[in-house]
Amino acid sequence: MSISTDLLKHYPWLPSLQIYYSDIASKDPTAFIEEAFLKYPDGELEQRISKIFKAAFNNLEEIKDYKTDELNIYLYLIVKIILYVLNNKPISNRVANTYSKQTYKELIEENDDANLYDICKDLKLRFEYLNLPFKYGVNLNKSQREILKTSFKIHFTDYLKLAANLHDVYRKLVHNALSEGYVYIQNKDLIRLLQEYVRRKLIVEEVKDENNIEKFRKNLLKIREFKELYGNILNNWELKKEDFEYSFKISFKKGSDISNNFPPCIQDILRRIQEGMNIVHTERLFLVFFLHALNYPTENIIDIFSNLPDFDRKKTKYQVEFAKKKDYTPHSCSTLKSLNICKANESKDGICLKGYYSKKLDTQKKLSHPLFYIQLKQYRNSMKNKANKTKIEKEDER
Repeated sequence: MSISTDLLKHYPWLPSLQIYYSDIASKDPTAFIEEAFLKYPDGELEQRISKIFKAAFNNLEEIKDYKTDELNIYLYLIVKIILYVLNNKPISNRVANTYSKQTYKELIEENDDANLYDICKDLKLRFEYLNLPFKYGVNLNKSQREILKTSFKIHFTDYLKLAANLHDVYRKLVHNALSEGYVYIQNKDLIRLLQEYVRRKLIVEEVKDENNIEKFRKNLLKIREFKELYGNILNNWELKKEDFEYSFKISFKKGSDISNNFPPCIQDILRRIQEGMNIVHTERLFLVFFLHALNYPTENIIDIFSNLPDFDRKKTKYQVEFAKKKDYTPHSCSTLKSLNICKANESKDGICLKGYYSKKLDTQKKLSHPLFYIQLKQYRNSMKNKANKTKIEKEDER
């Protein structure tokens, strides 16, 4: 059984990937990733992988700007490698859920029996396809009467394997039409089983032997593009895993200044820029990602950099737009410490050093991300202003 390469580009989880792309399958993973970044040097590879993880961390039903080209094959394989080195079950589950939902969406929208047929064949499922849809039952729902018919029937053993982790009562074998060992199944239900197959393909069980993973991770982090991408994924996760109870929407507004609420690390970088001092590349990137997260316009960010000794507006504009295009999340506090950008100790800032009190957990929590800093400051300021307003209103009533 041979399937089209177009179908593989659309659904790279199919077994035939190992046949059509045997050269990739036989490569050392580190060499494969290195070559992938060389093959796609324009940043699209990183952008599309980032979108998959961002969609997963936000529990979205679909992946933004999902494409079905050859790059999609590289994305799938690299995502699997990233999930392995992350060795984090919650992340693995989220990515698997989002990616499989995208698969379901694609197959439903295609509504193509020929593709479904080829997919089932490639998965070596025991199934039969009926040229004329077979009527196998009636679904009565209040005043509506739906005739159940399908062209697909799948052997009950394969059905049970695919549905093993689906606990809906109506999926139990006893609630489905069964004839001569085959389950009659509608397209949408078959696609749901395929979605579950894809989800399980991406689930990575946590590995207890961290030494092997650490060795593999170190080799991968020698690749500059991978290191940047991996760091961005961790930063995004740091933001999402924190159920931040002092939520406060922060965004750039023309005519208003929120810089007083910036964390010490950002304040220090801005101070040195204003004094005409040079700042290193990692500080420049961090500042752009931070301001971009607050929806600062490109021109405003460029103007901030204008005091630098090596400032070139055209070059800076290109670099800022390129960095914003990547849509990376600002570094987490742990990353900033490793880069020697954290200024908690020098500033003796209370929030940075002591963290904040969690009413939900009834305990003091450490700050894990600079965006939480500004969020907390904004929240506290709003509560303070609200209290002052109430006080003034009460005094006026007297």
